[in-house]
Amino acid sequence: MRAMRRFVVVFVALLALSFAAELTPFAQAWFVAPWTDGVAAVSAALMRQFDATVTTSGNVIGSTSGAFAVSIEAGCNGVEATLVLVAAMLAFPATWPHRLRGIVAGVAAVQALNVLRVVSLFYLGQWNRDVFEWAHLYVWQALIMLDVLIVWVVWVRLMPASQRDASALAVV
Repeated sequence: MRAMRRFVVVFVALLALSFAAELTPFAQAWFVAPWTDGVAAVSAALMRQFDATVTTSGNVIGSTSGAFAVSIEAGCNGVEATLVLVAAMLAFPATWPHRLRGIVAGVAAVQALNVLRVVSLFYLGQWNRDVFEWAHLYVWQALIMLDVLIVWVVWVRLMPASQRDASALAVV
């Protein structure tokens, strides 16, 4: 029980610190805005493989053949989901090599799903604005956080048995 309490306290503290840091003008200018523009660029590059009409300008993805565009904003860029995953991995008792491998693979998994999210929302919005809003506000929010949870659980389960036995936390 003590290890679980430690995990929760460290996890919440890391979340509070990382979310507060993310909101600073420095982090917004040097990390969040470029990251968001990168998500737009990667999403658009993927879409251009099948749709030459896709255009980007910073964090906005549009099309030369339609009036609909998506603007990737805070909360939709995968940064917060990534911060939750990294905080969980840092708070959990594991070796640094296992943490670092998990963070690299986990961030890639979360961002890959986020790119899929952006692509799907772009085309849903062109097709039906009501479906876009529903998918944007409910379906994809839940799926991204579910992805974070699944990645974290898989990471814990992939922990070497010697580490898992030494860990005082019992996870799934």
